[in-house]
Amino acid sequence: MKTLRDGKIGETLKVVKLHGEGAVRRRIMDMGLTKGTEVYIRKTAPLGDPVEVRVRGYELSLRKADAEMVEVE
Repeated sequence: MKTLRDGKIGETLKVVKLHGEGAVRRRIMDMGLTKGTEVYIRKTAPLGDPVEVRVRGYELSLRKADAEMVEVE
């Protein structure tokens, strides 16, 4: 299983599944990360947290913990 956190800078990935429950999952979906959405990994901070991605035409910063909940291909 590959997660958004495992992606490299410059990669375009497709969301396959969201893990997590309740409010956390809802918050990730509200940010635009839903099944079938393409995500471009723009850059990461020096220590890997947060990760900046482009999704649905805007930039989004995600913490490592949130990025691990997004399964991609």
